[in-house]
Amino acid sequence: MAGRFHGRTAFVTGGSRGIGKGIVQRFAEEGASVAIIDVNEEALIEAEHELRERGFNVFTQVANVVEAEEVESAVQAAYDRFGSIDILVNNAGVIRDNMLFKMTDGDWDTVMNVHLKGSFNAARAVQRYMVDNNYGRIINISSTSALGNRGQANYATAKAGLQGFTKTLSIELGRFGITCNAVAPGFIETEMTKQTAARIGISFEDLVKASVEKIPVGRSGKPEDIANAAAFFADERSSFVSGQVMYVAGGPKN
Repeated sequence: MAGRFHGRTAFVTGGSRGIGKGIVQRFAEEGASVAIIDVNEEALIEAEHELRERGFNVFTQVANVVEAEEVESAVQAAYDRFGSIDILVNNAGVIRDNMLFKMTDGDWDTVMNVHLKGSFNAARAVQRYMVDNNYGRIINISSTSALGNRGQANYATAKAGLQGFTKTLSIELGRFGITCNAVAPGFIETEMTKQTAARIGISFEDLVKASVEKIPVGRSGKPEDIANAAAFFADERSSFVSGQVMYVAGGPKN
């Protein structure tokens, strides 16, 4: 299938649902071969089936981003299958929301490990293929929560950390034709935001309504909104854009 990503391979962590799935679909629709890793085998099988039914070139493997060996094995397998790793999207994420005085060591460690260690593991695994090819696009999924959000000391810290990670990789890898940027979503309708509604004890519909009232464009975000931003950063023509954080939130974020 022709498209701006024809001949490219996109590797997406946590790509079987929500924002990750939206990004996978966008890259596939625009011609990329897509490799997806996820810990949720059932969702991964379902996503693979949907993509193959549409005629897309897809590879999936169950892997935990926190485990470096699992990530490296999946990256190697994707490279062997498609012949290149051109785009990495570090999307895998979890929430363990709680106020500071209620937050456990496990709540903190789980969020740090998945978002930060997971992104480190994936970036380290793909960079050697990108350096050898003198081309690459690394896209980290941050969040508006990086600016601070009640009940998310762990998540906000991890998402802010990803922005520093992004800027550092852009400095280190730029001379190898590799850019690194971050997309910071605002309120997006996903399973994760449904978990947030359940945590604070309101219906998802009420959470959407309350969120939309604060969004200047007057609507909530969808996974395809984030996919649009990721596709911009992944484009060959975006080679002079690196180390940037794009807030996709329906309005300005300071």
